[in-house]
Amino acid sequence: MNTLQNFISFGNNILWSYVLIILLISVGVYFSFKCNFVQFRFIGEMFKLLGEGASKSVTSKDKKGVSSFQAFCISTASRVGTGNLAGVAIAISMGGPGAVFWMWLIALIGSASSFVESTLAQIYKVKDKDGYRGGPAYYMEKALNKRWMGIIFSILITVCFGLVFNSVQANTISLAFEGAFGVNRLTVGIILSLLTALIIFGGVTRIAKVAEVIVPIMAIAYILVALFVLTKNIAHIPSMFKLILSDAFDFNGIIGGGIGASVMMGIKRGLFSNEAGMGSAPNAAATAEVTHPVKQGFIQTLGVFTDTIIICSCTAFIILLSGNYTAEGLTGIQLTQNALASQVGSWGNIFIAVCILLFAYSSIIGNYYYGETNIEFIKANKIWLFIYRSFVVIMVLFGSLTGIQLVWDMADLFMGFMALINLITIIQLGGIASAALKDYVNQKKQGKDPVFTKDSIEGLTGLECWDE
Repeated sequence: MNTLQNFISFGNNILWSYVLIILLISVGVYFSFKCNFVQFRFIGEMFKLLGEGASKSVTSKDKKGVSSFQAFCISTASRVGTGNLAGVAIAISMGGPGAVFWMWLIALIGSASSFVESTLAQIYKVKDKDGYRGGPAYYMEKALNKRWMGIIFSILITVCFGLVFNSVQANTISLAFEGAFGVNRLTVGIILSLLTALIIFGGVTRIAKVAEVIVPIMAIAYILVALFVLTKNIAHIPSMFKLILSDAFDFNGIIGGGIGASVMMGIKRGLFSNEAGMGSAPNAAATAEVTHPVKQGFIQTLGVFTDTIIICSCTAFIILLSGNYTAEGLTGIQLTQNALASQVGSWGNIFIAVCILLFAYSSIIGNYYYGETNIEFIKANKIWLFIYRSFVVIMVLFGSLTGIQLVWDMADLFMGFMALINLITIIQLGGIASAALKDYVNQKKQGKDPVFTKDSIEGLTGLECWDE
């Protein structure tokens, strides 16, 4: 048992964390320059494509396959969860207001990595009974010819997202409902497990349909409440931003580790939330039916902004404007609930509990799919898939009852290993995504709706899709 605890605590090791942080930022900066700051130059195109995808998703009568908007919703469902409500609160309570700035920075930089990995996932996707599937494991095998690396990644993401991260989501739901309604955590765990089983045993099509409904509703509702809090405290907004920036660069506190804590917590929680560079969102990106891989790369990049710049910021603003982040004994989801209740009244507790249910439940089903597609990469076997689904349900129940620190430590550990393997891979393959972007831009300049084929990039091999 001590050996297991020591292994898990390695995820919080300062040296290990700094290595990952440096690698994440370095890769993000590298791809920002290599792709000519794609995350900023094409922001308008991203919104346009997302709108087109949403309209096609509504009008499509094809029961098979996943639209670009549904793929966006699956990845957003996974991204937008406890990291946005509980994780942000933990970052601020432990790292100070300056942690918010570092969350923003990792999102802006990391979104370039998100574009590259999602575009690669589209290029190297494969056909299956539901349409398409793919992700880092697939481009590791097909582009690098390293199936062994893909298998290692598949095991990590299945354990990390399908099991560990889903324990985190369930843990936060049970704590939120216990605090808001006094409901027994075991009762919450049982109900949540049954709801999870109901959806995940229906496959990716059912997951996509549920995510397509839940994600827009939960995001809009949460943003509207945050806007109300901002309007109510409009006179304090300038001082709030001043506090974030001054605390982020409080070099007087570096001797005591103040700036280190701010940077560490901001980036770790930001990464946990938006998942840029981790290799998770590409699994959803690969499912989409699009005419050019870059289109889904753009849409998934927008997902990083939606998650961190919008949703995470909403939580941060609510907490900072309430001033409750300095209170002792408050952290995680309890801090977020307390902060909102202080601004809107006692119903704030209930609202956050409902948000957590929607945010975290959508994450559970999104996380589950990442494991499913990677189990199918290792071996398409119905028995293994049934066993995996059963373990997901068990881990949801386990997470509802266990201590919060254990599941967060496990999440940090596996997240780090996943990110390391994926970042090493996309560094080697980044040139392909960059070439795809150039092809897309050239076709747009010619007034075309960009279409990609196997011959669009010279020397490209290992593709199963994208015939003429």
